[in-house]
Amino acid sequence: MTLPAQDTWQTPPEPIASMLNAPQLPTVAFSPKAEWIVELGQAELPPIEELAAPKVAIAGFQINPKTWGPAKPNYYRSLAIRRQEEKTARPIQLPPDARIRNLSWSRCGQYLCFTHTKIENEDSGISLWVLDLKTAQARALTGLILNATCGSVVRWLPDNSLICKVRIEVGPPPNPPSLPVGPIIEENLGRTAPARTYTNLLTNPHDENLLEYYLTSQLVHLTLTGEQTPITEPDLFKSFSPSPDGQWLMATTTHRPFSYQVPLSRFPACTKIFNLQGKPVYTVADLPLAEEISINFDSVRDGRRATGWRADKPATLYWIEALDGGDARQESEYRDSVYTLSAPFTDAPALLWKSTLRFNSLVWGNGTTALAYEAFYSSRQVRTWRLAPDDRQATPLLLSERNFQDAYSNPGEPVTTPGEYGWQTLLLSDQGDIYFNGRGASAEGVRPFLDRFNLASGETEKLWRSPPNTFSRVRKVLDPAANQFIIRQESKTAPGNYWLHDRDQSQTVALTHFQDPLPWYEDIHKEIVRYRRTDGLELSATLYLPPGYDLERDGPLPTLLWVYPEEHKSRQTASQVTRSENTFGRPSRASVMFLLTQGYALLSGPTMPIVGEGEIEPNDTYLEQLIDSATAAVDYLVERGVSEPGRLAIGGHSYGAFTTANLLAHTNLFAAGIARSGAYNRSLTPFGFQGEQRHFWDATDTYSQMSPFFAADQINQPLLLIHGAADNNAGTYPIQTERLYEAMKGLGGTARWVSLPYEEHGYRSREAVGHVLWEMVRWLDTYLKREGEPIDS
Repeated sequence: MTLPAQDTWQTPPEPIASMLNAPQLPTVAFSPKAEWIVELGQAELPPIEELAAPKVAIAGFQINPKTWGPAKPNYYRSLAIRRQEEKTARPIQLPPDARIRNLSWSRCGQYLCFTHTKIENEDSGISLWVLDLKTAQARALTGLILNATCGSVVRWLPDNSLICKVRIEVGPPPNPPSLPVGPIIEENLGRTAPARTYTNLLTNPHDENLLEYYLTSQLVHLTLTGEQTPITEPDLFKSFSPSPDGQWLMATTTHRPFSYQVPLSRFPACTKIFNLQGKPVYTVADLPLAEEISINFDSVRDGRRATGWRADKPATLYWIEALDGGDARQESEYRDSVYTLSAPFTDAPALLWKSTLRFNSLVWGNGTTALAYEAFYSSRQVRTWRLAPDDRQATPLLLSERNFQDAYSNPGEPVTTPGEYGWQTLLLSDQGDIYFNGRGASAEGVRPFLDRFNLASGETEKLWRSPPNTFSRVRKVLDPAANQFIIRQESKTAPGNYWLHDRDQSQTVALTHFQDPLPWYEDIHKEIVRYRRTDGLELSATLYLPPGYDLERDGPLPTLLWVYPEEHKSRQTASQVTRSENTFGRPSRASVMFLLTQGYALLSGPTMPIVGEGEIEPNDTYLEQLIDSATAAVDYLVERGVSEPGRLAIGGHSYGAFTTANLLAHTNLFAAGIARSGAYNRSLTPFGFQGEQRHFWDATDTYSQMSPFFAADQINQPLLLIHGAADNNAGTYPIQTERLYEAMKGLGGTARWVSLPYEEHGYRSREAVGHVLWEMVRWLDTYLKREGEPIDS
C-alpha cells in the first residue's frame, strides 16, 4: 500500500480543520493584591511566513534582527481588565496587530507594563507600554528602542519608575567576509571538556561579531512621563535586577573569549553592583569561560553563581559557591555554600548555609524563617530546610527529605505573597505558620490541597482540598490566615475558571465564566486505567474513546498509543498515578486528541518506567522494560475489548519518537508507527541524552542497544517520520530522522519522511500543524482501518 507524496500543504479532515480555528481560552492574571483581573487573548497559529522571517542564530539562541527580540516568541494579542467584583472585562485599546510580551506589575498594583513588538519592513522593533488600571488607558513610554535579545528587558522600581534595556545605535550589523580569510580551527590540548549536542552555537569570527553587535545595550532609568536617563555605559548585558529598595542595581554581562562548543550561559560572566547613578560599587564575580563542566546533571559552574537579592531585605545579596569544584562526581561532605552581603557591600561576605546535596533554591520569609532546598539527581533526593537568615548561630532544621519523583509524599510548594518590598516572600500567619499548595497525588487519585504547616511542632493541617470530580488548584492566597484564596477549577466537561473561596463563610464565588471552545469533546470517554506488567509493577494511562462509543455495539476500535518513557530509581515512584481524571482536556496545535474525531481510540501517556535501583542504571535494561510495559498496555486494551491485534499503532514526539522506533524494531505489537522529531542514533549524542548521565564510551553497549538506528533492518512495520527542518532542540537534529529514513529505504522498509520547513522541535505554523494532522490521519487510516470503515479522502 503506497501513499502519494505531496509537495503542497494539506488540510486535515473535518471537524479537525474547523477546530484548529477555534479561539483559545484567555490567560488570566491577577494584580498583586488581586483587586484587578486581566484577561490576555491568545495568538492564533501563525502563518508560515512569520516563521520564515530572517533570524540570527548565535551562542545557543535565535534572534529577530529586525526587532532585536527573540526569533519566534509567543505573543498575547489582546488585553482586557476588570475589578474583581465586576462581571464584564473592558477591552484595552492597543496598537494595531498588537504583540504583547514581558508583562510586569508595579509594586502598588496600579500599573501594568508590557512590551509591544512591531514588525514592518522598515519600521520594526520593541517598545515599552504602560497600562493605568484606574483609567483603563495604555500608552507607549518609549519608541522602538528596547533590546530583548537576551535576559531581562524591564524592571519596576518602588517609586513607579522603571529600568529598561535599550539598544545602541551603532550602524548596520557587521557584514560577513566575502571570502574566508582562512580555515576555522579549534584544538584541545588535553583538557576534558565534554558538551551535550547544543544548537545555534557560534561557528566563526563573524558570528562572534554578530553576538557583540546584538547584545550590546544600555540600562536606562525611565519615568512614567517617558523621561529617560542612562545609568550604565553600553555593554553586553545578559540580565539585570534592581534591589528590593530600588537603590542598587545588579547587572551581569558577558565578554570574550567566546566559545564554539557551549552556549551563552557558559560564556564568561561578570556580575557587578551599581548605584543608580551608574557607578560600580562591588564586583560579585567575574567567571571565566566554562567549557569543562562535567555532563553529570548535578555538576555546576565553579565560583560564585546564582546571585540574587534577599526578597525580605532592602538590599542584601546572596550567591552560591560550589565546595566540590562544581563536579558532582567528586566525593564531598558539602556540595555548596550560600553567602550573603548587605549594602553598602563593604563588609566581608557572611556564610549562611552549607548544603550536603546540590543547592536548588531559596524562598525568603523573614529574619527567622527561610526555606532552603537541596537536591541530587543521581539519588533523586530532595531536602527542605528551615534557615534563620538573621541568626547565624541557629542550627538549620530539616523539614522534609524524600525522593523528588515520589509524588505521593510531595508536600507541595510554599505559598508566597508580596512582602514589605513588593517581592514574593513566604506567607506567614500571625502565629508564624507557613502554607503549602500541593497537587495532591495519591493512590486514590489526584486532589490538590492547601495545607498549613506549624514550624514549631512540625504538624500539618489540611485547610482545603479539591472537591471530588474536579481538578482545582489554589492560585493566590489573599490573607495571612488563608481564609480567602482564589482557585482555578476545571472538570472533564468544564474549562478552567477562577473562583474566590472563603473558608470562614464556606462560600465560593465565580470570578470568570469561560465556556468550552470545543464542545464536541464534552461527551468523550476519559478514564485513568491501571494494569500491571509481568514484573508486577503497576502501570497507568489515560484512555480516551470517541463520543457515543459502545463496546458491545461497536466492538474494537483502531487505536493509537502515544508514549513518552521516564527513568526512575525506585519501583515505588515508578508505579504512582500522577494524572487526574478530572482535568479539562481539549486539543490544540498537533495534538493526537484530534484523532478521536476520526473514530480512533487513544491511550495517552501509558507509563513506561525504566527503573534502575541502587547501583543499577535504568537504561542498562531499557529495552526489556520498554517491551514489558508496551506489552502490558496492549494486553490490557485487547482483553478489555477496546482494541484488537493488527489495529494498534504506536507514536510519540521527541523521546516518544525514539521509543516508537524501538518498539517497532523489537516487537510485533503494532501495525504502524508515527515518530515526530526524534533521535534514533545515540552515538550522535555521545555526551548524554534524556536522563542518561554517562557518555558513550562509558556505556557503549547501552548507547548501541538503545539506538533503533542500529536495528533499522528489524523495523518491518510502516513508520511515518516527521521532523521540523529547523529543530534546535539539543540532541534531535533533523539529520537523525533523515538517516533513519535512508536506512529503512536502503533496507526495503516502509517509511515516509516529512520535513517541515522553518519548524523547530514543536510545530507552530498553521500550515505545518494542519499538514502534520493530515499526515497522521492518512497514515493511520491506511494501516489501521478495515475496508468499509470511514477513511478521510
